[in-house]
Order: sequence, then C-alpha cells, then structure tokens
Amino acid sequence: MTRPTIGVGMLGYGFMGRAHTNALRKIGYISWPPPADIRLVAIAGRTESHVLGAAERFGFQRAVTDWHELIDDPEIQLFDNLGPNSLHAEPTVAAARAGKHVVCEKPLARTAQEAHEVWQAVAAAGVKHLCAFNYRFVPAVRLARQMIEAGELGEIHHFRSSYLQDWLVDPAAPATWRLDVNQAGSGALGDLGAHVIDQARYLVGEIRAVSGRLKTFVPERDGTPVTVDDAFEAVIEFSTGAVGTIEASRFAAGRKNALTWEINGSRGSLAFDLERLNELQISTGRQGFTRRLVTEATDPYLSLWWPDGHIIGWEHTFVHELHHILQAIVYDQPIRPHGADFEDGYRAAEVCDAIIRSNASGRREPVSYRTL
Repeated sequence: MTRPTIGVGMLGYGFMGRAHTNALRKIGYISWPPPADIRLVAIAGRTESHVLGAAERFGFQRAVTDWHELIDDPEIQLFDNLGPNSLHAEPTVAAARAGKHVVCEKPLARTAQEAHEVWQAVAAAGVKHLCAFNYRFVPAVRLARQMIEAGELGEIHHFRSSYLQDWLVDPAAPATWRLDVNQAGSGALGDLGAHVIDQARYLVGEIRAVSGRLKTFVPERDGTPVTVDDAFEAVIEFSTGAVGTIEASRFAAGRKNALTWEINGSRGSLAFDLERLNELQISTGRQGFTRRLVTEATDPYLSLWWPDGHIIGWEHTFVHELHHILQAIVYDQPIRPHGADFEDGYRAAEVCDAIIRSNASGRREPVSYRTL
C-alpha cells in the first residue's frame, strides 16, 4: 500500500527540537509500516547560524529565520511549534488557517484567554491539533488510566502530585525568557505545573476549584526583574468529589526532572515516578504496594519496541505522541481521549489562571470552562 508523505515544518531548535526530530525520524522504522513517510522540510529559528546548524544536524532540507515561510510553504502539511510561549499563539493559528495540522508544545498559551482564542481559531480551521503533553504517552500512565477506567481502584478519593527541578537554585543562574511574564505567562506553574494539571485531568477528571500560592525566591537575575513564580503549591477539588494537592518548583535542589503522582481509591492505589518510568506501583485493598514493570508487549505502546522486559526511555514518549497525531491525520482519527488536543491545553490554562487568582485573593477560586 502506498503511504502518504507528510512534510513537517518545525519552529524552534532547542532541546525540544531534538526530542521531536528524534521521534519523527524514529517513527519511520520503529513503527512498521508507519502511518506516513515523514519529510523534514524546513526548520525556523531566530538566529541564522543556530538554525542553519540545527537544519544540518536534524536533517531538515532548509532553514529559515522567519516562521511565516513555514506557513506559506505548500510542501508542509504538519506544523510543529516548539517556540517560546509568546510564539505559541500567532504562528499556530496562522498554520491552521493555512490548512496545516498543528502540534504545539505546552503550555498552549500564556493565559487562559489566549489559549481559548487559539483553540477557537484552530478548531474552526478543521485541522488536527495536539497540545504536546507527552507524559500521557508513558506506558505506565496509560496503563493507570486503563485500570482506573476499569474500576480497579473503585471511587477515587485523592490525587497528589509534584514536578520538581533545580535549575534555578543558584541565584547566579542567568535570566532567560522563561522568567519574563510577557514571554512565558507564568513560571513553574505553566512550565511544570501544566504537566501535573494535565495528568490530574487525564487520570482523575475535571478540576472545579483551587486554592493556590505562588512564590518567587530570587526577584532579580542579571539585573533584570524576575516577573514569574519560581514555585507554586495548590489544593484542588475535582468534579468527581476527589481532592488533591499539586506543586511544582524549579528550586528543589537535587531534583532534575522529578514528576511523581499517587492516586488513592476505595479499592486500591497507584503511584508513579517519572525517574522510574517503566514502573507502576500498585496497591490492592489495604495491602502494601507492589512494583509492576510495564514492559510487556501487550502493555500500552510497547508493541512498537523491544522484547518483553526491555525498558524504554523519556524520549520514546515523543515517538508515541507524534505517531498518535500522524495516525489521526492519515486515518482521520480523533486526538482525544488519550492525546491532548487544544481544548485540553485551554482547560489546563484555566486551572493555571485560577491558581494565580487564588494567590492574589487568598481565597478558594472556582474553575469555569468556556466552550467554543
């Protein structure tokens, strides 16, 4: 059977550029037959020397310094936006209006209002859209979702999660765009907390209220004010009646990329640690936790990979994620429920905004969601 060819245009060439390109190149031989043949058409970035180097390194046919050239290129069918948060909205909407399917890194936008506008515009364009919450594509996380849907945990009572890093602990660490509210929207909240919020929504359900606190520990770097949070803590309430706690920090010394969660139900509990991403901790009834190695060929996504018992890594979540949108494009399949679309990106942004409001008001804040 003849496979379609999908041309990819990518905005951004940092470490996410490496992660996404690695995934796109792997799909062609790990997934066999792949849903489509991938053609890396063009990559865009601000600095000419850097983007030229990225194009050569990643295997793109050409490099540009103006993202509008990606939008205007008829050879590009999939636009992959990995730029700073301030460049999520305009290029993504422009690509969708040009008829291109779109992937946008999280957070979808800097505020809930901006995210809603992006979702509205892209949905109206009728293209496939995926917000890149890649941790939905960890096999252990997907297995947890299956167990919860099957009722194995009973009624869910608690969700608690944290996402901790330490790259800003040193007060002398340089300023970046991630510390500027105009470019980033928020700090640890949107950068790390958005992932935690999406995991909560994916596994437990919609969040209806929050009580949150934000903290900036170092108010100035390189003579420039830091205008976003360094850490946040929040208590959340779900529409199901479950309660939870979530937090994220870029000041947790010794923690490099530590995402963890635990879910407690009336019949059992689950626990997950990204630093041991091939494992799911399971407790049934009131028994202690046992380790379930999620590496069987019958486990989610693992038919793509190695013989039973062979572990996979962080980078493979992007293979699963981008394979998912390629299947959606080629076979006209929905992104949801297991992929996050732009509605999911928007709803995560509403929770982030409610936490910001709660920090300002000192009160519990309800979370309301708009429709198209």
